[in-house]
Amino acid sequence: MCGIVGAIAERNITPILIGGLKRLEYRGYDSAGLAVFTADHELMRIRRPGKVTELEAALRDDGLTGRLGIAHTRWATHGAPTEANAHPHFSHGELAVVHNGIIENHESLRTWLKTQGYVFTSQTDTEVIVHLIHHKLKDNPNIADALKVAVKELHGAYGVAVIYARQPDRIVAARSGSPLVIGFGLGENYLASDQLALRQVTDRFMYLEEGDIAEVRLDGVSVWDVDGETVTRDVIQYHEGAEAADKGAFRHFMLKEIHEQPAVVQRTLESRLGDAQVLVEAFGPQAEELFKRVRNIQIVACGTSYHAGLVARYWLEGLTGIPCQVEVASEFRYRRVAVQPDSLFVTISQSGETADTLAALRNAKPLGYLASLSICNVATSSLVRESDLTLLTQAGPEIGVASTKAFTTQLVALLLLTLALGRSQNRLEEGMEAELVEALRRLPAQLDEALAMDKVVERIAELFAEKHHTLFLGRGAQYPVAMEGALKLKEISYIHAEAYPAGELKHGPLALVDADMPVVTVAPNNELLEKLKSNLQEVRARGGQLIVFADAEAALENGEGTHLIGMPSVHDVLAPILYTIPLQLLSYHVAVLKGTDVDQPRNLAKSVTVE
Repeated sequence: MCGIVGAIAERNITPILIGGLKRLEYRGYDSAGLAVFTADHELMRIRRPGKVTELEAALRDDGLTGRLGIAHTRWATHGAPTEANAHPHFSHGELAVVHNGIIENHESLRTWLKTQGYVFTSQTDTEVIVHLIHHKLKDNPNIADALKVAVKELHGAYGVAVIYARQPDRIVAARSGSPLVIGFGLGENYLASDQLALRQVTDRFMYLEEGDIAEVRLDGVSVWDVDGETVTRDVIQYHEGAEAADKGAFRHFMLKEIHEQPAVVQRTLESRLGDAQVLVEAFGPQAEELFKRVRNIQIVACGTSYHAGLVARYWLEGLTGIPCQVEVASEFRYRRVAVQPDSLFVTISQSGETADTLAALRNAKPLGYLASLSICNVATSSLVRESDLTLLTQAGPEIGVASTKAFTTQLVALLLLTLALGRSQNRLEEGMEAELVEALRRLPAQLDEALAMDKVVERIAELFAEKHHTLFLGRGAQYPVAMEGALKLKEISYIHAEAYPAGELKHGPLALVDADMPVVTVAPNNELLEKLKSNLQEVRARGGQLIVFADAEAALENGEGTHLIGMPSVHDVLAPILYTIPLQLLSYHVAVLKGTDVDQPRNLAKSVTVE
């Protein structure tokens, strides 16, 4: 979940490295460091615990410059976030490595390397990589050859970049389970773990594939595949503006991304809707024939994407009658699975590099699934490349660690999938698809209406200023929305929050309810509303404070201990998407009141590329 940047140029590359790290800081911000070859032909490094600004300040004081270098921002896995554990790691002062991922056999490698005379100065698994490569240089004096030999002994996930003092004209890199991208400039070239890091210097990228080894020089790039054969990878021009990584007039990226949701939902719908139906071709040329054969759905995802999958289960089973299972990827990948006949394997991920989700897809391939489909935000990601079918969300880069616009676009994509499957098999009620297509067209405007409630939600957030625990309640498809609301609140405000189906209150959670326990409820006007009203009375009878987001026609009233926030009317099927908005705003404003780091909450990182 860390970030890598590298550059080689005829100019000082430290501003490129620092600028890239700042753009990657959403991936990890426990420590940061860089190593460069100086004009005096020395390999020098600076490392600092904390955010990239700490490294930037140290760099200004030191004045370190160079024309070749690598840099890293870290989310700690092995070892505390200290300067000694920060990357780059050195071996014998002549070899530097930065690394994303986890080396699972690092302990045995460390023990063996110590017998070869190597001295370790950190607690990290990464340090075994740099010493191992250095050891391989004894028989393979070319750094690319040494890397090719060394990676064969590494077990786990890694994206690695290496520079070597005796060959100061190249960066070598290896990718296995952790993404790497090469950027092409005018007379200079770059390397990063995410193209976003390089958007300030180039719009032309080459994505390394699983097992690739690359060598980046001023005059070009060489790539070898997992078998050591020279290969050519496509160079893709990226057209999205670099301003996507700028907060603009907003105080935080999260708030900007919340307010982008009407536009990105509109983009996700574009070219996917006909006059009265979903265009199945949007899922790929094979989709129509495959969808006719689907009899079961298996959804696998993590975190926020998992919650999107839970909502989709209500849609898939309720609208089409197709059985659907939803499972957390980190659990699915480690259990023996009984695959139902003609099952579509669906993965959901914002980044497309989520380690557990990607591993689940790879593990599922030999199990006999009909096909795999990814719902993803990154067209060039591993998940997309390795899936049979794809529907890309159009959320654009999401910088805030707490996912917002990725979630709503995932929900839209999953509803499109539901309708496409239902029509392919004639499972939808007559007129339902046309009705929902029309409702989807109205959705961006309704999201704008929900966002207009921002000031109302900001005032409600004051109720949480001194609170330490919160319950979220929902029924039906709103239960996963409540789960997502609880996740957002705990992620960025550090308030302990739990979500329950409202009907479960009497089975235990009601014991927690008192005047100090706010209870947040989503209450659209549907067939479960009367049941939900009874659950709310149970809360009030115990002195709990209710915050209720309800449809104007829900016939609920403000009163002592009850704070009612009226919501725009929306089609019941689309209600989970709309009711997500005020919960995002609530978590944001509570976090601001608490004074936490909204965009970069403690202990978390954006792209979870390790287990």
